Amino acid sequence: MDAPAVQSGPDQDWGVLVRIWEEADAPEGCKVEIIDEIVTVSPPPSKDHSTTAALLQRPLYTVIPEEWGIYQTLGVALPGRGGIYIPDLVVVDGATASGPGNTVPAEEARLVVETTSRANANHDRVSKVNGYAKAGVELFLLLDPWHSGRPTATLYGEPEAGTYRVLETVEYGGKISLPEPFGLDLDTGVFPVS
Repeated sequence: MDAPAVQSGPDQDWGVLVRIWEEADAPEGCKVEIIDEIVTVSPPPSKDHSTTAALLQRPLYTVIPEEWGIYQTLGVALPGRGGIYIPDLVVVDGATASGPGNTVPAEEARLVVETTSRANANHDRVSKVNGYAKAGVELFLLLDPWHSGRPTATLYGEPEAGTYRVLETVEYGGKISLPEPFGLDLDTGVFPVS
């Protein structure tokens, strides 16, 4: 389910687009994002999608510093990319995530995780990979249970000149290694396959 496209242009600035996003009246549980200057509405995540986030959160909490947090519904602002994304998980310093407002600057994220859904897979695979890289997000983990019939996990990192380097890709069942400051080998075999 996508909302009608609302695009910014010469007569519409970032502030207007953000106000439209903030005032969107979406059904409860739906995710409202701005992707490439288009306000989109996605249905609530499936049970498998939510289970994946929960299964990933547990091992992450064992390795992150106490002052960091893992958030599931926190907006990540990318004004230079015309976006406010709501990743499935974002790891950020707790002080950055505190206070008024609904978003944190993308460049403050230590790790962002997106899990594709059938309806939004291309947003996650293309638009968000580019957006997070251009914003300088250190690490982006893309969990893709819809990837050509063989679910994959891809870790992107080392953003330079708006482009990520693929650090590792594994099919579900393999282990993917998050580098320091995480230092964590994730078993992708525990994630449900939709």
